[in-house]
Amino acid sequence: MKRRKIPREFIESVLDSPQQIVEEYGGKKAYQSKINFGSGKIYLLRVIVDDSREPPTVITVYRTSKISKYWR
Repeated sequence: MKRRKIPREFIESVLDSPQQIVEEYGGKKAYQSKINFGSGKIYLLRVIVDDSREPPTVITVYRTSKISKYWR
């Protein structure tokens, strides 16, 4: 999160109300939303979560400009 310069508020927003939840490998889920990071360009913010654990655990977060690759 720090290394990728993704604000915590953006991550919390995606976790609270994602535009999509997509099944990923190994039973993980990608919570994802399209977000403007302030530059005027829209990125897809993906938060990969292992919700088979208690409490659910965030594995990684990243943004990508390849929206069509992940959007379902």
